[in-house]
Amino acid sequence: MKIQPIRQPWPGTMTGRERFRRQMNSQGVDRCFNMEFGYWDENFTEWKMFRDNGIRDNAEADRFFGFDRIECIGGNTWMSPPFESKVIETRGSSKILINGDGLLAEVPLDGHDTIPHYLKASIVTPEDWKRCREERFRRDDPARKIDVAALQALHPETRDYPLGVYCGSMIGKIRDMLTFEGLAYAMFDYPEMVEDMVETCCVLVEDALDQLLPHFRFDFASGWEDICFKNGPIVTVDFFRDIVMPRYKRIRRKLDQYGIDLWYTDCDGDVRPILPYFLEGGINCLFPFEVMGCAHPGELLDRYRGQLRIMGGFDKIQLGSGREAIKAYMESLVPYVERGGYIPFCDHRCPPNVDENDYLYYLDLKQRMFGLDSPMFRR
Repeated sequence: MKIQPIRQPWPGTMTGRERFRRQMNSQGVDRCFNMEFGYWDENFTEWKMFRDNGIRDNAEADRFFGFDRIECIGGNTWMSPPFESKVIETRGSSKILINGDGLLAEVPLDGHDTIPHYLKASIVTPEDWKRCREERFRRDDPARKIDVAALQALHPETRDYPLGVYCGSMIGKIRDMLTFEGLAYAMFDYPEMVEDMVETCCVLVEDALDQLLPHFRFDFASGWEDICFKNGPIVTVDFFRDIVMPRYKRIRRKLDQYGIDLWYTDCDGDVRPILPYFLEGGINCLFPFEVMGCAHPGELLDRYRGQLRIMGGFDKIQLGSGREAIKAYMESLVPYVERGGYIPFCDHRCPPNVDENDYLYYLDLKQRMFGLDSPMFRR
């Protein structure tokens, strides 16, 4: 679909690929890399500028706002095949369904964005896991073979944008499969089962990396570990250190062989109790860094200066609190953008309570403060 942008790409003197690599390594750049994490589904129906211009999803929104391009590729590193997703029954304003991870879940009938209410997991005991692993986690599944040539055609070495390789999830997807409560119990009731799950996830990621790493010059690695909430991690720190972190180290060794330094993981909530083990395991960047559940990004960038980078960290609460709050928070990020190793954008999907005109103000302010004409980059 042809999209008429509402904002043009920021001008610059570097390619996006060069800019991203240099900024995340605290080297001089022409301007800040300009990206956002996306929007709730409701934004596409509630924001007039999206409705009027036919913008239906985050990929289209990226083009609509003229953001810098960033891409990531990976292999099939989770259930294959997934469970069949189907609706079981309707209860008033909710529907009960089985999702692809085998969870019985209650979700709103109108489909609005919310965390589902999980009722029951398909995987509870070691016997359940053994059966699921044999059926859905086979390493020799043909669906795990990556069409490298097709990906090379999509992302040639001559590209001018950063390209990442996906390093999966060591424990976050297991949380999805067992539920929050199920994982909390399983760590103590069936520790060998949970470690075998972590090992299975790691091996599948290693298999995918072995197929991809020799054929691309990647600019970063990415992962997903949504295992924290406002009170810290949902797994014990000892479990994370002793079971999860050693698997990160194995993946880090593969990344190091191919010169991939930057590795971010997406983990909401308060990551501070396990952050030392992220870093020791080789993950050196947080994304999109949820402020309300953790801290101002500057707190951790200062504490772990020279070790940690952050992508994100613009507090969505301030984004929805009017222009004075937006400006004050943007100004608080200036020292970290200037230092490098930090790219500012909304700390999760932008919610629909943010006024769309205030959002445009936020985008324009970000360009004035961190774009090509910013005094910060005139050197």
